Amino acid sequence: MACARSGAQSGLRYGLFGLVAVVAGATVSIDPADARHHWSGYKHAAHHRNGHKHVAHHRNGYRHVAHRIARAGRSAHVESYSPSSASIVIDANTGSVLQALNPDALRHPASLTKIMTLYLLFEQIEAGKVRLDTPLSVSVHASEQAPTKLGLKPGGMITVEDAIKAMITRSANDVAVAVAENLAGDEVQFMSQKALSLGMTRTTYVNASGLPDDNQITTARDQAVLGRAIQERFPRYYKCFSTAVFVYHGQAIRNHNHLLGSVEGVDGIKTGFTRASGFNLVTSVRRGGRYLVAVVLGGRTSAQRDAHMRELISSNIKLASLGQVGPVAVEKAPVKAARPPQVAFPEGDAALRPGSTEPIRPLLVKTVTYRTATLR
Repeated sequence: MACARSGAQSGLRYGLFGLVAVVAGATVSIDPADARHHWSGYKHAAHHRNGHKHVAHHRNGYRHVAHRIARAGRSAHVESYSPSSASIVIDANTGSVLQALNPDALRHPASLTKIMTLYLLFEQIEAGKVRLDTPLSVSVHASEQAPTKLGLKPGGMITVEDAIKAMITRSANDVAVAVAENLAGDEVQFMSQKALSLGMTRTTYVNASGLPDDNQITTARDQAVLGRAIQERFPRYYKCFSTAVFVYHGQAIRNHNHLLGSVEGVDGIKTGFTRASGFNLVTSVRRGGRYLVAVVLGGRTSAQRDAHMRELISSNIKLASLGQVGPVAVEKAPVKAARPPQVAFPEGDAALRPGSTEPIRPLLVKTVTYRTATLR
C-alpha cells in the first residue's frame, strides 16, 4: 500500500511555493467543508477599487490582502460559532470511556463525514470490487461541490488511491462525492445503514462530504466508535491517515491534522469544520502499548481544538490499559424491520438445521383433504 510511504516521498518533493501558494495554503488549512465564505472574501478583495490600485496603495500589498482575508475569516468563524464543545476519550484496547463531555449531544460532523466515506471505500477494496489503480469517473454533480476541493472536471477521472489521499489531506468535497457515486450510484446510499451496523445509533448522513446540512448529525461517542472501527477493520488502509503531504498534479497538499508529527504516537485520523459545527477532530494515539481514540467537536478555532486534544491525550494516555484486553469494535448486521417466524425443526434431523452440511433428504408429510361447500 503506497499510503504508508507517500508522506515521506512527497515531503522531499515539497519545496518553496510563491505567494499565491502561501495564500491558497492559508485557506486550505482551515479544513472546511464550507470554504465558500473564504472564496467570497477573495472575490471582494480582488474587486475592491479595481484590485490592483488597492494593492499598490499599500506597502507589500499582497501580504496586506492576505492578512485581511485571514483576519476576516477568523472573525467570521468565532462570531458564527454556536455549539458547545463535546468530547470523549476511549481506551481503544478495552473500549472503556476514560473521559467525556456531552458525548451524546447531537452535533454536525462536517468533514468527519469522510471517515465513513473512506470506510465504505476500504470495504470495496477489501472485497476486490475496486483496486487502488481503479479510475473513478467524475460527474457534473461531483465537480460542482463547494470548496475545499481538488477542482475535478466533469467527465474526468481520479484513481482510488489519489481519491483516498485527497479526502484525507485536502478533505476534498468533489472527490468524496465522486467516490460515493461510483461505489453506490448515489451520494449517500448505505452510509446511515452502515453507521447503524457499527453501533453509531445517533448518526445520520445525508451527504458524503460533510458540507452543511441540518439533517447531517452525529455525536462524539459515535465518531469514537467509527474512529476505532475503521482502523481495526482495515489496518492496512488506515495507514493512509498518516499521510503528511500528498502531491497531486505537481501540487503539494498538506494534511490539515496538525497533530501528526507533533504529538508522540498520533497516527491519524481526520479534521472537520463548518460554521455550524465548529472545529472537529478525531485522533488516534498509540504510545508504549497504550491506545486511545479521542474526539473533540465544536472547537472555537483550529488552534483551540488542537490544544484541547493535546490536553485530553496528555491527561488520559497513562490511564489507558497496556495491550488489548477487551473486545474489538464489531460490525453488526443491519436491523431488519420485521423478523420472519421461527420454524420448528424435527428433533434429530440435522439435514433441516441452518448451517448443516448434510445432503437434503425428503421429509414425509401427511396430506389431509377437506370437502368445502360451494358459496352462493
